[in-house]
This record gives sequence, structure tokens and C-alpha cells, in this order.
Amino acid sequence: MKRRIKHVTVLGSGIMGSGIAAHFANIGVEVSLLDIVPFELNETEQKKGLTKDDKAVRNRIASENFEKLKKASPALLYSPKFADRIKVGNFDDDLPKIKNTDWIIEVVVERLDIKKSVYEKIEQFRKPGTLVSSNTSGIPINMLVEGRSDDFRKHFAGTHFFNPVRYLPLLEVIPTKDTNPEIAQFYMDYGAKMLGKTTVLAKDTPAFIANRIGVFSMMNLLHSVKDLGLSVTDIDKLTGPVIGRPKSATFRTADVVGLDTLVMVANGISASGVEASNSNDVFKLPEYIQKMVDNKWLGSKTQQGFYKKIKNAEGKSEIHGLNLDTMEYELQEKSNFPTLELTKNIDKPIDRFKVLIGGKDKAGELYRKSFGALFAYVSHKVPEISDEVYKIDDAMRAGFGWENGPFEIWDAIGVQTGIELATEAGYEVSDWVKNVESFYKVNEQGHKIFFDQNKSSYENIPGQDAFIILDNIRKDKTLWSNSGAAIQDLGDGIINFEIRSKMNSLGGEVLDGLNRAIDLAEKEYDGLVIGNQGANFSVGANLAMILMMAIEQDWDDLNMAIAYFQKSMMRVRYSSIPVVVAPHGMTLGGGCEMTMHADRVVAAAETYIGLVETGVGVIPGGGGTKELTLRTSREFTKDDVKTNRLRDAFMNIAMGKVATSAYEAYDMGILEQHKDLVVVDKNRQIKTAKMLALSLAEHGYTQPIEQKVTVLGKDALGMFYVGTDQMLAGNYISEHDKKIADKLGYVMVGGNLSEPTQVTEQYLLNLERETFLQLCGERKTLERIQHMLQKGKPLRN
Repeated sequence: MKRRIKHVTVLGSGIMGSGIAAHFANIGVEVSLLDIVPFELNETEQKKGLTKDDKAVRNRIASENFEKLKKASPALLYSPKFADRIKVGNFDDDLPKIKNTDWIIEVVVERLDIKKSVYEKIEQFRKPGTLVSSNTSGIPINMLVEGRSDDFRKHFAGTHFFNPVRYLPLLEVIPTKDTNPEIAQFYMDYGAKMLGKTTVLAKDTPAFIANRIGVFSMMNLLHSVKDLGLSVTDIDKLTGPVIGRPKSATFRTADVVGLDTLVMVANGISASGVEASNSNDVFKLPEYIQKMVDNKWLGSKTQQGFYKKIKNAEGKSEIHGLNLDTMEYELQEKSNFPTLELTKNIDKPIDRFKVLIGGKDKAGELYRKSFGALFAYVSHKVPEISDEVYKIDDAMRAGFGWENGPFEIWDAIGVQTGIELATEAGYEVSDWVKNVESFYKVNEQGHKIFFDQNKSSYENIPGQDAFIILDNIRKDKTLWSNSGAAIQDLGDGIINFEIRSKMNSLGGEVLDGLNRAIDLAEKEYDGLVIGNQGANFSVGANLAMILMMAIEQDWDDLNMAIAYFQKSMMRVRYSSIPVVVAPHGMTLGGGCEMTMHADRVVAAAETYIGLVETGVGVIPGGGGTKELTLRTSREFTKDDVKTNRLRDAFMNIAMGKVATSAYEAYDMGILEQHKDLVVVDKNRQIKTAKMLALSLAEHGYTQPIEQKVTVLGKDALGMFYVGTDQMLAGNYISEHDKKIADKLGYVMVGGNLSEPTQVTEQYLLNLERETFLQLCGERKTLERIQHMLQKGKPLRN
């Protein structure tokens, strides 16, 4: 029987409960968000004369948390309007309604007795066959279902989401000994396909997988900081992006998570008695940690932890780090390690590890000790917490934001080298590792296979048929490449164009590759996908090139470069083969223009897309201004106030607005509901884009005919001028901002036309390019571009 999830009830509306409710709402599921009835009236309720029987009082806790959910930053919802899918209530009045829900998710306080009392109430109203799961992060799952009915136990499992639920993709599924295997598989499949999660089947062991490994790694560093005489800022510099970890690294992460939470998990693991003595020592609290807990220096929640914001003598705020010897906060010096200098020209973290462990300074010593300890530790966690190495790596990437899991790092260093590091650090690896050549390989089909220690052979990682991983096919399927791009054969007559320049910016080498890809597809293939699997799809045009030409006043070459960009975007739209673009992450400026010119778009839900060129003093010059004008003109009707629609599109460009999700991009007109798709799981994106391109080809794709655009002429331009005059008068914009906005309006109304007129796309492209060049000649524009380049920031406002 196919199980459909139309309605979910979340019990507990705190940070995790609200995040889970929001993410189900994001994918179109209706949600009931319930919490306890308050024990007493608050001051506001007393002043209003309310009683404990009033619904507003009884729902207050869930309602207040729901309001926080709606205002959260970064946003928990893909679109503010999705909040309508969530209804609040309370346990006493609304629990009987769970007879009509499909899935009950318990997210109440981490106390076994309270959770069991909630389950007892659920049993009174739950319909047989209804799913029930717990988001517990520390209580053994088997203990939760003691005393429950057979049907309850068969449908119950741990479903451990990570906070923030929208942004951290890990979902650990922990079945009990009584969970029906088909139900466990449903949780796994639904989490992956519908919620877009990296689902990992975990055993019912302390802290499950990600927290077990992640907390060990953090606690090991908390001990090493004093052993090696390093500072908190030293450790954070060494354990952040340089090794493919989040910017918050170690100590900032502890501050964000809360030192009390870290201590609770560490103590729980230590008290469980499952660790060997030398590993268990790692989970014991250093003296300075205990002092911080006693002082309530718990991190962000108490405004001080390892870091504290302090006002200096001039009254300016500074971030001071905790001196672990004096236990006082001080402005810490910038860390400088020769080992890090050796990795400056190595782009990928996975390629840096061999260099890092060879360092002759304290950095190299830290890496050797920490990785040696980590390798030994994870080797003994197979099969204790997982039978397969890939599950541990998946959990660390998805739950802790590591770019590479521990076994992947071990492979990069070399298995034998990793064993030697462990020995030097005072640890012994598990015997099963000693005869392993590597933990992963790629087979002839381009699928990653892993070493299965139970079978002593390499096995397929399940579920890879749903993915196309470019790293796995690049070696054998690359048809062409240059310094900024590559073309791969995806099979079945579809090729992929991959941007891989620095920050995936769009320069001449990328545009040359794009045109080559379209030429190749038109001659020998059935369709083209434009997709990559970097951190971001594209941050926009190559600003350095534009700046150089503008400073040298090389206007002819700059004009030709912009014309080439426009022509390339128009080829994306008007080629003889279907072109599907797969944006994700930052998709700004030229990346947005490329997306808007596709036949179809398969966007990751986490796509931050917009035309942001006004931020550096120009207008979109690669067809973006033309395209949004064209799309707006399609919506004009006889009785419509056309200028209002055009004004909305104008404001999106003029303000450099960026959609905070693919769903917001629908609202902005950057994506189109009737043809563009959104996928929640980014890993499925290129495979989905390939299948869509293939479907278009098989259903008889025909090259589109260029369209006419209705522009509104001088009357609409007057409206824009009045608006920008008022903005300037109110000090909302500068003189230069007004000049940019006025020129943008000039292009969007069609220039000097006296009345509404139909024009060609090329007419608007010419206006767009002419205006772009004019603005490039402005001193203020050149200053803005220089500032962006100095800061190393992408093209955005």
C-alpha cells in the first residue's frame, strides 16, 4: 500500500519542533503544531481580562513559537505564505485530532518520563497504522516504546533532525527492534525524496552517528588547544574552511550550539560506558570547560562563551576571545601558520590534507594528532554505530557541514599513513582497517563503491541511481574542458556543461565553453544540461575583466564582450536542442540571466537568485533587464494597470533583490510556475535535469521563435522618474543610485518611444547594452567594482 503524507502533527513547538513543522510546510504538507497549556496567565492576558479557558491563552505557547518561526532569520520557510499551512493548538484540546493525521512527531523536552506520558496520551487517540516518531537526540529509542501497543511499536522510530532543520540536511532514522522494516524504509525514502534530506539509518547507540563522531572530534580539540599552547582563534582558523568545515569551526560552533548542550552530550556518552578508556578520556571535561559552565558562560545564549563582544575605549564593538589560561577575554592576535601558506593555491580541501599533516609547525602537529585520533575512533565505530563507512561520512557531511567525511579524508591522506598517524597519537586502529587498500573507489558505471568490512569486498552505495555525481564521471566522461568549464557526457544523448571557474564567475573562457557545448549538442546530441556541484551555481560576471576594460576606456572591446554575453544567453534560449539549467546556492547576476534564458529550470530549493548588478553601479547587461521586461509584458491584460506590474519588476532589479529560496523566485518572476521545477534534494538535481531534457527531446522539441515585447514608453518612464525623485528627496538613495534607477527605467519602457509599442528582444538588448556601457564610464561605478573585488565578494547589493 502506498503511504501518502498529507498531514503531520508536531508535538512540541520549541526551536526543533518549529523547524520541523516549517520544513514539512515547505514541501506542501499541512501541519498541526501543538504544545502544552500554560499553567498561569501572563501579564498581558491579565490586563485583557482573559481567563485560562480562552483559546488564545491555551494556545499561547505554540502561538508565540509560531510567531518566532515566521520571523526567524535565516528564514525557516521557503516563502512567508507557506505559514498558512501550519495551525497551532495545545495538547489538551487538540490531541484528539491526531486520529486524522498521517504522522505524529514528538519533540518535547528530553526527559524519558515526560516523553512516555505523551505517548500514553497518543495511544488514546491514534488511529492504527499512523506513523509515530521521536526527535530525541540522546534517549535510547528502545526505551521510549516500553509499554506501548504492538501497532504503535511497529510504526515507531527515531527521526533525528538537525538544527536548523531547513538548512542542515541530515536526518538520522533509528528503528527499534520492533519497528516494521517497511516502515523504517518509508522513513528513509520519504526523508530523502520528499524532505530533501541525507537520510542515514543509524543504530540505537549513544548520540547515534553524527553527534557521536562530531562531539568526539570537538572534545579532542578542546583538549588539544592547551596541550599545544594554542588559542581559541588559532584552533578556529585551523579547523574551519581550510579543512572544509564551516566558518564557525570549533569554538564558535560550541558558542552557537551552547556549551551546556555540548557538555550534556559529552557527559551522556561518557556515562554510557560504551567507550574504551582512552576514547572515554576525550569525553571528560577539561577544567576550563567546567569553570565556564559554572560561570554560565554558555555561548550565544548567555552573550559570552569562548567569544564575547566587548566595547573598546572608542566605544566600538570588538570580538574578544577567552584566554584559557587566565580565563579572561582579550583581543586575540591574528593567527599565522606557515603550513597554511603551503595550501593557498590548493582549491579543494580534500587535496590539502596531505600537505597539512606534513606541516613542521604547531598547525601540522595539531592536524597529525587530531586526525590520528579521529581515524582510530571512527575505525572502532564500525560496526558499533554503523555497519558501513559511507553512513558515517554521510552523517558528518550532512549534520556537521564537513565537506568530507572522516573516511574520505583518510583515503585522501592514504590508509597506511592514517594508521601511522593514529599510532603516533597514542591510538590503535581496528583490525579490519589494516588490510584495506582504500575505503572508496569509483566503478565503471561512475558509481562510488565502498569497502564493506563484513564482506571484505567493495559494494555499491545504495540509491546512487537517483544521482549523477560529476566527480565520479569526470575522469571518463569529459568531452572537453578549459580553465573555467567542462563538458561531460551524461548518457542517453544528453551532455552537461559545467562552470568551474573561481567562484563559478562568468568570463570569456566560460562563455566560449557554453557556446561550444551548444554547438556540440546541436550537432551530435539531443539536449544540454547546464549544472555544477560547487558550493554555488554562479556569482555572476567576471568583475575584474569589466573593471580593466572600463579603466582603460576600451569601450569597443567591452561592447563586444557584453554583446557576446547577450548572444550566448540568447543561444541558451534559441538553440535547436532543449537546454535545462540547474541553479543552486548563489545564482547572481549573469548566473540568474543564464537561468532565465533556459527552456526549463530545475532549481534546488536552496537557490538564492537575483539580478544584483545595481549593487556595483550598472544594470543587468546579459539579457536580464530584457528578460524581466518581456516576462512582465506577457502578464499585461486589457484592463490591467500595466505600470504597476512593470514597477514590481523594476523594483526587483533596482533594489538588487535576491530570492531567499527557489519558491520566492517564483514570486519574483525569475522562475515560472508553468515550466520550472524545484527539487528539495540538491543531489538529485542534475539527474532530474537530464531526465527533463531527455523528455523534451523525445516529445519533439522545436526551436522557439523570438518573441515580441510590449513596452510602455514615456508615460511609464515619467512614473519611474517621480518615484526616484521621491526616494532621493527622502534620502533613501544616493544621486548615483537615482542615475542607475532612471537608466534602468529608460530601458524597461523601451527608451524614447512616445506610446506603448511592440519591439523585438534585440531592440531591448541593444538598449540594455548601451546603458550598461554608459554606467561603466561612471567614476562611482568603478569605485564600487574595485571595492567588491578588494573585499573578494560576489556581485551583489
